[in-house]
Amino acid sequence: MTIEFLLNEHSVTVPDSDADMPLLWYLRERADLKGTKFGCGIGQCGACTVHFNNVAVRSCQLTLSRVKGNRITTIEGLAKNGVLHPVQQAWLDIDVAQCGYCQAGQIMAAAAMLSATPEPDDSQIEAHMSNLCRCGTYVRIREAVRKAAAAMNAAKATAVV
Repeated sequence: MTIEFLLNEHSVTVPDSDADMPLLWYLRERADLKGTKFGCGIGQCGACTVHFNNVAVRSCQLTLSRVKGNRITTIEGLAKNGVLHPVQQAWLDIDVAQCGYCQAGQIMAAAAMLSATPEPDDSQIEAHMSNLCRCGTYVRIREAVRKAAAAMNAAKATAVV
């Protein structure tokens, strides 16, 4: 038996014997996708955040058996056709990262939030952005989320016209 799922839009098959392996370890050690970071290992810090069917989840708490038949997107799969996702671009424009360790998880959490809540206010940003940043770049994180939301909404308005 095997476990099949989509990883960054590519079909992946792993042996059923790996069913209890956390997705985080599969991503880092088997798929060689190092953008997803190990932080706490108990689902609290958010450094390992990925998208599970477009919802932000902590990959250290998700076993391979649970991803069977589903879609996983990592920070490496967020950009499309060489174009950064608006959240990634906003992160660069605002210069959010200090040490940078938590940033992939922060970006993934922000991108998922903006998919569900395209025009968040500051209280919604604070409620959804539950990832920890030891450097304390929360003010720049909120600013980047607002900038990305504006860019995404402007792109949608332009596409409708």
